[in-house]
Amino acid sequence: MQLNDVFVSAPGKAILHGEHAVVHGKVALAVSLNLRTYLHVKGTTTGNVCINLPNIDTFLCWDLAELKQLTADCCGKKEEVKRLDSEFITRLREFIGVTNGNLDTCNMAILAFLYIYLSVFGSGELPSLKVTVWSELPTGTGLGSSAAYSVCLAAALLCASGAIPTPLKEGENTARWCQEDLELINSWAFQGEMIIHGNPSGVDNAVGTWGGMLRFLAGKIIPLSRVPLLRILLTNTRVPRSTKVLVAGVKDKINKFPSIMTPVLDSVDAVACTCEKVLSEMTCEPITGEHYNILEELIDINQHHLNVMGVGHPSLDILCRVTLTRGLHSKLTGAGGGGCGITLLRPETDSSVVQATVQDLKDCGFDCWETSIGGPGVQQHSPLSVKEEVLEILNRY
Repeated sequence: MQLNDVFVSAPGKAILHGEHAVVHGKVALAVSLNLRTYLHVKGTTTGNVCINLPNIDTFLCWDLAELKQLTADCCGKKEEVKRLDSEFITRLREFIGVTNGNLDTCNMAILAFLYIYLSVFGSGELPSLKVTVWSELPTGTGLGSSAAYSVCLAAALLCASGAIPTPLKEGENTARWCQEDLELINSWAFQGEMIIHGNPSGVDNAVGTWGGMLRFLAGKIIPLSRVPLLRILLTNTRVPRSTKVLVAGVKDKINKFPSIMTPVLDSVDAVACTCEKVLSEMTCEPITGEHYNILEELIDINQHHLNVMGVGHPSLDILCRVTLTRGLHSKLTGAGGGGCGITLLRPETDSSVVQATVQDLKDCGFDCWETSIGGPGVQQHSPLSVKEEVLEILNRY
């Protein structure tokens, strides 16, 4: 079984508005982040399955014969996604030698790959192949890096197996799958996320699959049909934090001061809904400075609310202060307590201002990228449409 080469990519995700409030039944807006994860599947004749993850310095190969033994009774049709097979996961953990305790990033990535590869191909002949992944996303920062990886794995392996067609036509640079195929990709990616995170919300893999912006409310995920592409700075303060501890702290504050905190949550909900309305207007009428004025005010209001909830941090205060001196507006994204923040860039913001701001933030010890939000979800690439430096890495292994 000889496979064609497949190149795919999927975006990361950021929360635009609604973090923490979403836990208490309020709206959150999740957006695609155009820092992408790229994956290359290449058919080989070595009789091995190899995975190369240079971001985390992991390079592994297995013999097809030993993998085939694992698939004896695990696999049904690849067009159907069954519930996560916990017995099969246990066998895979034994196979890679991690039966006890929590897995590190490397082992979780391997487990997700083997599970999806063996489930998708397991009922037939296992193909000899090599998978190489390179990500522009930092790991462990709440930016959806594991979901982008799972979405890429699902799309590329389903495509290579023939479960979904190759959308890329001759002469095209990039192409996306139809809705039905995206749903299959998303459901397999969610399996990968369950392996990595245990009990994920499904938001990250949905953003990686569909891109754009999603509305998340009480467990329901609704992709929004059209959103404008917004330029942003993404800043990683490099301050580690525990999402679990921060979420528990907000809950304690709500229990302690219900009459104070309930209106704060309601206000965050209104911020998310107002933002959604403004972004919707920006796709169907000429974009004005007033649209950006409102988006900036909403960013400021939400950041103050997040500080009231107790999930701010001195590093995030520095981010807001430094960017405001350049006339730019910032807020935390995700759990807070450090972690990452986003800064909105207006269309007229001069590149010299952007470069000076990035340098200011780097001088504070932060990592900073100029990127965009609201871009496409998972897509197939021709090799020519993959960034030169990324293609060089994907072809190196």
